[in-house]
Amino acid sequence: MKQRNIAVCIILSIITCGIYGMYWFVTMTNEANLLSGRQGYTTGGVSLLLTIITCNIYGLYWAYKMGEKIDAANQLRGLPNGNSGVLYLILELVFPVAGYALMQNEINKMIGMQPPTYMPQ
Repeated sequence: MKQRNIAVCIILSIITCGIYGMYWFVTMTNEANLLSGRQGYTTGGVSLLLTIITCNIYGLYWAYKMGEKIDAANQLRGLPNGNSGVLYLILELVFPVAGYALMQNEINKMIGMQPPTYMPQ
């Protein structure tokens, strides 16, 4: 896992006509799974495939679940958390890139921190 520059991710997504955005989607999902200790959840590749197949209907569910995973990861590290799932769901409907940026910002904060000593399965 590595911290990503959000502005660079957005610019690369625009320059590559969304191809980098798909890679960003997959890596964010996988990193959120690792940080939250929820390894049994859907991987980034499967989430992307389901989002494409369902014409982004699964993407709405994905955004909500990403909020739950990020909140769980924050809680494991003793950071304040809220109900991010609702925020990400609304942003996925209105302006998805803003939601991706907020998710990546939260992931970046946690990557630099000491991992928790106990990760529930």
